[in-house]
Amino acid sequence: MIWHCGDFRLDLSRTRVMAIVNVTPDSFSDGGRYFRPDEAAARARNCLAEGADILDLGGESTRPGATPLEWQDEWSRLEPVLALMNEWKRKALISIDTYHPETAERALAAGASIINCVYPEPVPAMAALARETGCGLVIPVKANKGFKGLNGFNGLNGLKGFEGLEGLEQQVLIDPMIGFDTTREEDLALMGALRRLAQIAPVLVGVSRKRLIKKLTGEKCTGKNLGGSVGAAVWCAMAGASVVRVHDVRETVQALAVVNALAAAEQCPPQTVNAPTTGQEVLA
Repeated sequence: MIWHCGDFRLDLSRTRVMAIVNVTPDSFSDGGRYFRPDEAAARARNCLAEGADILDLGGESTRPGATPLEWQDEWSRLEPVLALMNEWKRKALISIDTYHPETAERALAAGASIINCVYPEPVPAMAALARETGCGLVIPVKANKGFKGLNGFNGLNGLKGFEGLEGLEQQVLIDPMIGFDTTREEDLALMGALRRLAQIAPVLVGVSRKRLIKKLTGEKCTGKNLGGSVGAAVWCAMAGASVVRVHDVRETVQALAVVNALAAAEQCPPQTVNAPTTGQEVLA
């Protein structure tokens, strides 16, 4: 599939990497680290240099217990970052992580090409923006127990609870919302259902540094779950995810490059090379 995101076209024949840029003081992993506009813009530039395909800017934390913001406050954090990115943002695929249509509309006007809608209630308004502007749209698909009953769905029109998505098939990705009011068992079931979910629409998965990783690794030290997060991203890619949303861009890009190369090698028939000195076959 080619993902239509405004003026951009992104080939999803391989898994793409979306870099998390939190312009927040209270995000669960890196809150406050990139809160200043210049720090956030530098983080975005570095993510591109590390191989990110998409930059996902967020001005409000969605961690459990976070204080909700009015859209004006959220936009006041994001606007100066987009302004600092003005010289090069037209060459970058920028996503806005928000549930406020007002923020999304302003971000699209300021150069963003994707709305990453983190809650289901604003989806109709976000879909209207996508239809009007041609931007890409990520919508949350909330379901427990491993999405039982998916066989009865028929593409986007089969997603219960959403309307107004007709004709947006080339613009919409779906997110199973790992870690949003779910138990570890439910998260594992959702991860296990990715192949079936990808039959409905291209899937974006964000599991980087979430509590599921910590629970699975048993790691007690904060910030020491890099291997777990990268492993989860690789699994998602192998299970059919079109986009993985991550904090650790360089490491994820490297891991996916290796997996893609090995997968390609597995599909190629071995070539026989003559080795006169030994008389044995060598597999190239």
